[in-house]
Amino acid sequence: MARPRIVIVGAGFAGFHAARTLSRRSRGHADITLINPADYLLYVPLLPEVMAGLLEPRRIAVSLTGALRHVRQVPGMVTNVDLANRRLDYTGPEGAANTIDYDRLVLTPGSVNRLLPIPGVGMYAHGLRGLAEAMFLRDHITLQVELAAQATDPDERRARCTFVVVGAGYTGTEVAAQGQLFTDALAKSLPRLRERPRWLLLDIAERVLPELDPRLSRTAARVLARRGVDVRMRTSVREAEAEGVQLTDDSYVPTHSLVWCVGVRPDPLVDGLGLPSVEGRLIVDEYLTVPGHPEVFACGDAAAVPDLTRPGHHTPMTAQHAVRQGRVAAHNVAASCGVGTRKPYRHHDLGFLVDLGGLDAAANPFGVPLSGLPASLVTRGYHLLSLPGNRARVAADWLLDAVLPTPSVRLGLVPPQTADLQMSCEPVPDPGRHAASTSPQVPAGFVPAPDDGHPPPDDR
Repeated sequence: MARPRIVIVGAGFAGFHAARTLSRRSRGHADITLINPADYLLYVPLLPEVMAGLLEPRRIAVSLTGALRHVRQVPGMVTNVDLANRRLDYTGPEGAANTIDYDRLVLTPGSVNRLLPIPGVGMYAHGLRGLAEAMFLRDHITLQVELAAQATDPDERRARCTFVVVGAGYTGTEVAAQGQLFTDALAKSLPRLRERPRWLLLDIAERVLPELDPRLSRTAARVLARRGVDVRMRTSVREAEAEGVQLTDDSYVPTHSLVWCVGVRPDPLVDGLGLPSVEGRLIVDEYLTVPGHPEVFACGDAAAVPDLTRPGHHTPMTAQHAVRQGRVAAHNVAASCGVGTRKPYRHHDLGFLVDLGGLDAAANPFGVPLSGLPASLVTRGYHLLSLPGNRARVAADWLLDAVLPTPSVRLGLVPPQTADLQMSCEPVPDPGRHAASTSPQVPAGFVPAPDDGHPPPDDR
């Protein structure tokens, strides 16, 4: 018999682990193809540390070629799925249109930034979803502090030293906590600057980290307060402008820096499949199979996977679930090809980790609440174990950061349009169009989340 052609779309946590597990189980008896725009797995949880200059960008970019030696790598963006003919259309990195046939399809396109229809946000805010955004933010923050040191107008100096983060979930809380440490260190290196950088963290929820145990929220809130972060709950942005933001509490904050961390939504590829979905997530059964299409599997952020530990619910959009779903999907794909028997996806959360920078963190591994140094050790140990590569380099960076000051230089490698928030919300970026854009957009297929602050944590 011909070897089955297995195509995996997306190399996030779910796609990467599906490909690695399949390559080990197939032992060369299947043609496995992975289609992804980038040639690396991005370890998203450590993006705030790249933004704060603690880690070099390549540390959290795990080479697909090095980690998936028996998987064919195809650089490209999938634009259409022909379910009837079992064929994919995708666009290569240079714009060429291509097609590929499959016998089994694993859909793991992941998620994109969630953009709300707030005037000015799409034009003036910056997200933190990829390496380009993290690198741009590091340069942007450094530049604002440097310009503040040169400013003679007190109002301008104060505005450039003010950084507003919207969203007090995982990413936003870590950005504000890490960012305050980063800018304090920058300010110390600039003796002419007599204005301490100020960070604001906004959220319409009642508390920071609203999706976690209140004990972890209190730990994070104490750390933020100790560092001087201005936390404003039940508050968000009403309108963004080039030199400030109007808040929902009717106050106006002069600033040149608005960081958007309000969560994610499933990749828009799901909208074009014509299949049943829930809030943009593709409906699958407990075996991660798309109903009516036994040859199609889906998992990760783009799939609404039944949570067998909580009947009636779907698993949240976290890395913990994505990794394990990718492995189960690979197992069931192999079973559909005659290797083993399929099994349902069932997983209990092992706990949550929030790295607040320095020696501070909040964690509850296996339900045990931790804070301070113990939580920091557990958090970093977990990240090292979860990284599929580059562990020694990440550990070395952390060790050096503990004993040496972090260099504060602007590399200038990422132009503003590359880190455009609107661009990161769409499946096919068009830098030229977005550079000329003057109004915020609501992504196609956007479904508002319940009024609970933010959706589940992005890729954690």
